[in-house]
Amino acid sequence: MKIIERYVLQSFLTAFFLAWLVLSFVMTIGLLVKITQLLIEGLPMRAVGLFMLVGFPETLQLTVPLALLVSSLLVFSRLSADSEIAAMRACGVNLLTIMKWPVAVAAVCTLLGFYINNEIVPRGHDVRRNINSLISIDVGVDLLEPGRFITDFPNITLWFAKKEGNWISDLLIFDHSQKGMTREIRAEKALLSTNGLDIVLEMYKVRVDPIEAGRPGVASADRFKHVIPDALKRRTRMRKEKDMRFFEIVREIRDLKANVDKLPQEVRDKMLSVYRTKFQTRFVYAFAAIFFVLIGVPLGIRTHRKESTIGMALSLVVSLTFYLGVIVANSLESLPAFWPHLLVWLPVAICAAIAAYLIPKNL
Repeated sequence: MKIIERYVLQSFLTAFFLAWLVLSFVMTIGLLVKITQLLIEGLPMRAVGLFMLVGFPETLQLTVPLALLVSSLLVFSRLSADSEIAAMRACGVNLLTIMKWPVAVAAVCTLLGFYINNEIVPRGHDVRRNINSLISIDVGVDLLEPGRFITDFPNITLWFAKKEGNWISDLLIFDHSQKGMTREIRAEKALLSTNGLDIVLEMYKVRVDPIEAGRPGVASADRFKHVIPDALKRRTRMRKEKDMRFFEIVREIRDLKANVDKLPQEVRDKMLSVYRTKFQTRFVYAFAAIFFVLIGVPLGIRTHRKESTIGMALSLVVSLTFYLGVIVANSLESLPAFWPHLLVWLPVAICAAIAAYLIPKNL
């Protein structure tokens, strides 16, 4: 390794490590707040320690790419401001030579991100959900999330629009408990409660279609009770797409494609869209590492004065734009018409286009 390359690499690694430490501290504040809440709720210290241990790898999805972006901008903007870039060019050293090792570091971080996002983080989600179940029996109700299809319970698929306390509104249930028939139950609102390991739904303004096997037709009622047996016991074992590792989520997507008769077409398409989008998001977060360096280096070189302030401002703009695009795509995950599993790659495509434009300009 040449002296110039070693000098750039050492400066880059130092800035990366310091930026990663600062960002990790900021990102773990929310985790510390959650741990405090668990302590107040009476969770054993051993479980709290495990919660913290499995929660930290999730922050690496954001802190590593952001640290690479910040270090790229700061190091290369300083080299440019001190005229070191100009001196290197005068000696016949071009941009590709001095950015070779930072890109190599980013490539290693990208590969590491693939593994962390597909193996470590899903295990952490699974462990944390099981830890949460130790707090109280009512955690099964707390874990129900609005705006998504819930398939964790046997023979039942749930969806509801909003949740306030134990009240949910615009409830939709697909009941598969009767062989050869899917019963659709709609309710304006419902009260969630537990009875042992069962979840009880006290529903109001209800519409049932069909009434039951052998009795086609629609029934309406002002009030109707539905019990999901052993829901909490089942809940501790069932896993969401966030809990699934690489081959598990690939297998789940394949099964959803194959079992066309298991769920109504609309429900199956929405579930497939959610799984695909979450799966692709893992790769987008990993690719952020290398693309942040590819655009950070030429952007840093173009910054000549007050490199620290401008570098941090550019880091903020680039990262916010990138992750905002990912968030928007994930917000459309249950709307397959928008192709959110492809839309989530738009920030990566934009970064690639910017890098392809800026790098030749600085050769």
